[in-house]
Amino acid sequence: MVAAATLGSGMTMLDGTVVNVALRTIGEDLDASLAQLQWVTNGYLLALASLILLGGSLGDRFGRRRVFRWGVLSFAAASLLCGLAPTPEILIAARLLQGVGAALLTPGSLAMIQGAFDHDDRARAIGAWSGLGAIAGALGPFVGGALVEYADWRLIFLINVPLAGATWWMSRAVPETLDPHASRHFDLPGAGLAVLALGATTYALIEWGGRAAWIAVPVALVAAVAFLVVEARVSAPMLALGIFAERTFSAANAMTLLVYAALGAMAFFLTLQLQTVGGYGALAAGTATLPMTVCMLLLAARGGALAARIGPRLPMTMGPLVMAAGVLLLLDAGHGSYWSTVLPGVTVFGLGLALMVAPLTATVLAAAPDEHAGIASGVNNAVARAGSLLAVAALPMAVGLSGEQYAVAAAFDQAFGRAMLVCAGLLAAGGVLSWLTIRDHVLASPTSR
Repeated sequence: MVAAATLGSGMTMLDGTVVNVALRTIGEDLDASLAQLQWVTNGYLLALASLILLGGSLGDRFGRRRVFRWGVLSFAAASLLCGLAPTPEILIAARLLQGVGAALLTPGSLAMIQGAFDHDDRARAIGAWSGLGAIAGALGPFVGGALVEYADWRLIFLINVPLAGATWWMSRAVPETLDPHASRHFDLPGAGLAVLALGATTYALIEWGGRAAWIAVPVALVAAVAFLVVEARVSAPMLALGIFAERTFSAANAMTLLVYAALGAMAFFLTLQLQTVGGYGALAAGTATLPMTVCMLLLAARGGALAARIGPRLPMTMGPLVMAAGVLLLLDAGHGSYWSTVLPGVTVFGLGLALMVAPLTATVLAAAPDEHAGIASGVNNAVARAGSLLAVAALPMAVGLSGEQYAVAAAFDQAFGRAMLVCAGLLAAGGVLSWLTIRDHVLASPTSR
């Protein structure tokens, strides 16, 4: 069961990172602007972040395994369309559809584990899920680089088709779990408003300065307020606002927003920095982050076990702080040798990530009632994706990038340094927030609390 859940989740995480290393090649092949390349990344994140709560609700109602398998099929079909896209516009639309499939399968992958393992075994199972899933995401640049350099960038999407087939086959033996009290009605207005709020915000950030961006800002604000009103009043909300009454749950998700904003922006900028400024090929740029994968492979599950033993507060504090140190070590990336300007930073970053990921996930789920496992998983995944989405949308503009400047070494190099300082600040803020708000008892067994 863990294998099926991990492969499905890993497939979506792989697709969230594999694209970064191919962006320059996609831009050249399809004659895409920086804004279009941002949408290639953000279209996927937008649909995933907006609809993942609905995906969790559908899993709670119809069965987590069933909805997981629906998502696998949808993801495979959208991946095929991505691989065949002849224009930037069609590729962006296909990426939006990919995000819809990911929104169905991602919350189910974790909720299946939460529902099938007893309390004492969950932390280790979640640690394995987190570690292997993060490895898939970390492998994305390496796999993407090899395919782009030695084959065709379209294969980074087409490879999902056989992976989805394997996931579908393995998921046959997964036991079905659901929430017997789940409503038969679904919050479609809430889902629509979530898409509108995040979509308008993303558009405003990417297209900042244009006339349409000024229209998008009030649209985003009105949609966000309307979303909260709808969720507070409907009988079966997509997002049960009461779940945020638990302080630990709210704090862990706030920390997730900060950390994953930095993680998404760092991955986006570092890959382009190595290619545009450092002159790396696609494979070399992808391989550059391999130490992060090694750290996750060797240490992520142990991070979950450590949190189960000593509590999550210290790992969730030190993890982001160590990641911030790694980002600062990357300020000279692209200048000088890989061994002195890239390897130390990505290794330190990977150590911090391995320390943080499993404790964070376990804390979010432990802070919510078991019957809301799907919603809790969906909320945390939505927050993580929204953080990356907003950072990738906002930071290029904030650090002075626009148009075709992603291919101009001098312009991109200056922007990269500023972006890394912002990422380090976000990570440090996440660590401080964890120290002030997370309490160790959340992972204690119910009988010992």
